[in-house]
Amino acid sequence: MTLAIQTRGLLKSYGDTRALSGIDLDVARGAVYGLLGPNGAGKTTTIRVLATLTRPDGGSARVLGHDVVTEADAVRAKVSVTGQFASVDEDLTGLENLVLVARLLGFSWRGARARAAELLEAFGLSEAARRQVSTYSGGMRRRLDIAASLVVTSDLLFLDEPTTGLDPRSRNQVWDIVRAIAAEGTTVLLTTQYLEEADRLADRLAVIDHGRLIAEGTSRELKQSVGGRTLHVRLGDPGRRAEAEAVLRGVLGEVHAGADADSLAAKIVHDDQVTRTLSALGASGLTVAEFTLAPPSLDEVFFALTGRPAEPKASDAEAAP
Repeated sequence: MTLAIQTRGLLKSYGDTRALSGIDLDVARGAVYGLLGPNGAGKTTTIRVLATLTRPDGGSARVLGHDVVTEADAVRAKVSVTGQFASVDEDLTGLENLVLVARLLGFSWRGARARAAELLEAFGLSEAARRQVSTYSGGMRRRLDIAASLVVTSDLLFLDEPTTGLDPRSRNQVWDIVRAIAAEGTTVLLTTQYLEEADRLADRLAVIDHGRLIAEGTSRELKQSVGGRTLHVRLGDPGRRAEAEAVLRGVLGEVHAGADADSLAAKIVHDDQVTRTLSALGASGLTVAEFTLAPPSLDEVFFALTGRPAEPKASDAEAAP
């Protein structure tokens, strides 16, 4: 298998904080590979090392066949990075931003304008091409930011939390863009705390916690590794959630939040636990508006592996300068 990324024992510390504690990764060329983990887990630091923005303290990393330390220039020539925050100039128009990037990358004026127009069309921004970026919505800025990363087609694109803060419609637009990029043969390494995003986009996933790789595989493989099924309970009275959680914990042990404030979820190992759970809730006077029994979702896998739910936030704590 031809690898786009290979790391062995990757180490990085910021002062007394260990950001990476021996990360081993194998990412195939042409794949969409997802890095999952709570805030401060080491996701952003991993991307910074692989993109040659930060030197590792130990271990090794090769990107597209080149060592990130001794062949950093060769790596930079083949990769693009889109960070957590938009890097476009708000005082310029969308067209001017892309032309500027193209000129910096060696395009002629005519070539820069042609490439900018091509990208604006591909990313659905043609009508806003001559508007200042300060007037763009968050989703439009994010699309422009990714477009700027693709002025020159890269072999590998790093996307760090690409949809943080976007509304569902804009998030879906970015997902479509990522799929299109991958379909053209570019390898994509993305970090995310949105489990649905990882489930929909990534061919393989790695879960990182406290700077360590704790699980790796396809979404299906990770779900199978947790085993069992998950009982989802939606309460008739959300105000009694704490009471319901205590009842569920007494029957099932580990309980965590469901998809919204009205629901709870817990792992089921034996079928009789379902009837005992419903009986216990009924005996406590707690009404159940809805319940389902399903294979574990990626959210449950994340919780089982890290001991905490995914918490989408604006940035990773480990993204030190």
